[in-house]
Amino acid sequence: MSNPRVSFLGLGIMGSGMTRRLLDAGIPLTVYNRNREKAAPLGAAGAAIADSPRMAAKGADIIISMVSDDRAAREVWLGEEGALAGAAPGAVIIESSTVTVGWVLELAAAAAAKKCEFLDAPVTGSRMHANAGELNFLVGGTAATLEKVRTALVPMSKTIYHIGPVGSGARLKLINNFFSGVQVASFAEVLAMIESSDLDRARSLEVLTQGAMASPLVKTVAARMTGPDFTPNFPLRLMTKDLGYAIQEGIHLSVELATAAGALKDFQKAVAAGHGDKDMAAVVIPMRRS
Repeated sequence: MSNPRVSFLGLGIMGSGMTRRLLDAGIPLTVYNRNREKAAPLGAAGAAIADSPRMAAKGADIIISMVSDDRAAREVWLGEEGALAGAAPGAVIIESSTVTVGWVLELAAAAAAKKCEFLDAPVTGSRMHANAGELNFLVGGTAATLEKVRTALVPMSKTIYHIGPVGSGARLKLINNFFSGVQVASFAEVLAMIESSDLDRARSLEVLTQGAMASPLVKTVAARMTGPDFTPNFPLRLMTKDLGYAIQEGIHLSVELATAAGALKDFQKAVAAGHGDKDMAAVVIPMRRS
């Protein structure tokens, strides 16, 4: 597809940046968002705005979803006003949301029944990467289908990984986010421990963020937690959801994710304390002394 017509469902923190990249690349774009006001800036920039997922999907070569969870994905894809109802045979359905493998397999079957091709293609990266077109796509599906849609993925991406068959991208994304969530929760506990002691915080963090355990993620959240700056790049409530999904997938694979379970408790406490819409670095707030 040299200049595919793309329909994009979901204009949150990630979707708004991704669609801007598509528009900048000159790709014909139709968007749908439950809150239509969020679509207005894209309409002003040249995108068509649809009143329903079904209308958005009409005439599209590629239909991409980037929504919050299984429930939201089910709402935009299925039912009389869902995108699958408007999709033409031969269209490529792409689920880029971070969702369960079970949902991905269900959606793939529904797409096949409509004679559509399917990819699960979640992304790694945060708001800044979406805005800059530097996301990493983790793709599950056939290589042939991926090549059909590569023109649309390139403007949004730094790297496109073909992971394996349908479901592979979704599974690896849950592993990626569970690993990330554990690091964030662990560092929050580390920081709370330092701040509760007589250690010099600046000197202690210098040692920790320059040592062997200092991943790029740790350095990033260290700056946000100590700023403090909890402007959402990746909302805390979504990491909470992803940890829960990862634990479910671990059960399915007969693998106990004990570290994910511990991290999930930390994130749930932060959600209960009212920090769900802040950046995931806000997991540290309930751990600190008042």
